[in-house]
Amino acid sequence: MSLPRPLTRLALVSAVTVGLVAVGGTASAHVSVSSADAAPGGFGKMTFRVPNESDTASTVALRISIPEESAMASLRARPVPGWTVSTTTSDLATPLESHGEQVTSYVSVVEFRAADGGGIRPGEFQEFALSGGPFPEAEQLSFPTLQTYSDGTESAWIEPTVEGRAEPEHPAPVLPLTEATTGTATTAAADTTHDATGTATDTAAASTGHGDTSPGALALFLSIVALFTGVAGVVLGWRAGRRTVSS
Repeated sequence: MSLPRPLTRLALVSAVTVGLVAVGGTASAHVSVSSADAAPGGFGKMTFRVPNESDTASTVALRISIPEESAMASLRARPVPGWTVSTTTSDLATPLESHGEQVTSYVSVVEFRAADGGGIRPGEFQEFALSGGPFPEAEQLSFPTLQTYSDGTESAWIEPTVEGRAEPEHPAPVLPLTEATTGTATTAAADTTHDATGTATDTAAASTGHGDTSPGALALFLSIVALFTGVAGVVLGWRAGRRTVSS
């Protein structure tokens, strides 16, 4: 039995809506990094967003690698309740200069590890913040990251993203560096205040909400527009049917 044309149209719109939402969720599921004040030669805060992709296991460890080309003379991790943090230092082939002094080693690995029974559970995400500088004179920085689950499995977010090519299946988090603006000092001061108090809630809301037009958000917007279009079609079809019967 075939459905009336308006109902068929609504069913098609609903199927497209579900597909768009599913695609948007898949595209935004990997570990990412963002910053509101990262600029070449400056200091700022980086926020790593870590979604849990497993349906049965929790994320219990995150290992962030800082390649030498992304090295900073100073790098600190903000404590996260329920997690311990450790760092690894490596020697630099080419020393960095900071405040008139040469720096011959840098923090090359930052590792967060959840307490027993803790972690990022299925359906949740967590954010981890690093603060440091000066940032290298580059357009962007890459931070290969290893995500470990409570069942022993790992997700290695280490593949480079090449301009002009499709995004790899497990891309390393990439941080674009922008030119410093007049608002940078204010943002940095606010971040420093939060870091000094040791609170878990910081300016992540600003960094994630400011100019964040993710594929998932766009897909949701298109889905809502499509749904309203389908409903409007049903209403118009019903009214047309009534006028036909009345005549």
